[in-house]
Amino acid sequence: MWNRLLRILFYIVVVGYACLTLGPFLWSIYTTFKTTPDINRLWVPLSDLTIANYVHIILSDQYPFARWFLNSIVVAVIVTVGNLVFNSMAGYALARIDFPGRTVLFVTILAVMMVPGQVILVPMYILLSNLDWINSYAGLTVPFLVQSFGIFLMRQFFLSVPRELEEAAFLDGLSRWGTFWRIVMPLAKPALAAQTIFIFMGNWNSFMWPNLLASTDDMYTLPVGLNTLYGEYDAFWNSILAGAMFMTVPVIIVFILFQRHFIKGISTTGIK
Repeated sequence: MWNRLLRILFYIVVVGYACLTLGPFLWSIYTTFKTTPDINRLWVPLSDLTIANYVHIILSDQYPFARWFLNSIVVAVIVTVGNLVFNSMAGYALARIDFPGRTVLFVTILAVMMVPGQVILVPMYILLSNLDWINSYAGLTVPFLVQSFGIFLMRQFFLSVPRELEEAAFLDGLSRWGTFWRIVMPLAKPALAAQTIFIFMGNWNSFMWPNLLASTDDMYTLPVGLNTLYGEYDAFWNSILAGAMFMTVPVIIVFILFQRHFIKGISTTGIK
């Protein structure tokens, strides 16, 4: 009897939590199909719903939506690929190669993780301004091609790889570089998958830095572009939410592609 009541209570809590988390998202989807006069209405008949908001934001000459979407894709992909390569190389060097100052360098990387990103915004902006990288893809991507947390993540993973595998590769004639790319990196798929999801989502949703760096609408990323839909006295919430729905699609695709390795990557790198 008590077990049955506890099970019912468990399902009530789970369903309630699901409604609490999914409710705002479903309501946002519902709002994207409303006309502007109906936005504040709790219930709108299905016959009054329309896809005009999606058509408006995609085809409008006023908003270069396709360019914003392309900019976000370019920035997120370049930063993600760069991090996968450079974080892996740095993590492997810290885990496997003995060189002077390795411990000091690792402690420095850990210290960098403690520094809030907002603290370095102004110095980084001044540096990129001197390089004439303001309002450019270089300014949006290069400062984020390597991250201290990614280096730490990969180092922890490479420490868990048995040294015997690499020693066997060396005996077979592989160089350090060949061992890294042909032996170690294929084993790092779980850590790379987890890192891909974290970094892609972070850069895809990034707003502060693109908003600070991009000065013309052709260099806006999607979050910055959607922010321009806020008027001084009003906001086109149905169009803004329609654009926000397009922001969720790439993130869902990336998560589906890499979710098989996601939990495994987290557990094997020791940050669970």
